[in-house]
Amino acid sequence: MRYFVLLFIFLLNCQDTKSEKNNRAPKSESAIPERNTQKIKTTTEAPFLLSDKNVMEFFLEYDSIHKEDKVRITTDFGNIDIKLFEATKFHRSNFIYLTKKKYFDNTQFYRVINNYIIQGGNSDDQKTLNKRKKIGRYLLPNDHKKGFKHDRGMVSMPSSAVANPYKMASPFEFFIVQQRGGAHHLDGDYAVFGKVIRGMDVVDKIAAVPTDKGDWPQTNVYIRKIEIID
Repeated sequence: MRYFVLLFIFLLNCQDTKSEKNNRAPKSESAIPERNTQKIKTTTEAPFLLSDKNVMEFFLEYDSIHKEDKVRITTDFGNIDIKLFEATKFHRSNFIYLTKKKYFDNTQFYRVINNYIIQGGNSDDQKTLNKRKKIGRYLLPNDHKKGFKHDRGMVSMPSSAVANPYKMASPFEFFIVQQRGGAHHLDGDYAVFGKVIRGMDVVDKIAAVPTDKGDWPQTNVYIRKIEIID
């Protein structure tokens, strides 16, 4: 399984390896066709698979009730606390929703580029794919007009790897800008939706781990859990 996942990640990033690291665009996997168009009946948990056709309505209603905006990422290197921006409500609500469903638990920081980004929310474990299937497959808008920049410590969402002229965001993954001075060549192409408020030293430690040619850490860097904090 690890071989095929590494091969998949390598193919997605093969174009990146031909350029400087700072020009490597965060990427993620593609979306599948919509599976369900049921009318929303709850704001606590979707009673159907989320899809491109129902996700915006669902998270708009979810946002009106669930106002949590701080989360803690627990890793073997330490904790990273993140403040999610109210202005990017679809992305904040999505992250809170996935956190409450424990989607991120035991996923990994699977793409690490020192002095650039650390990217998490995926895994070489079949359980992660199974969790995604139970939630649904959808994209979120690239809400880059809120004025947030890819400064050091900002949390952003990679776009889908498929042909995607609007840079729609892949909801299951995220990246943290580790580059000193920021990675402002990403501004406008990706949705910044939060910032690290504690634990940038942990981000730096993760960014410094040895990686293979596909930027996957040679020793897996696990996200043990993500939880909501006050």
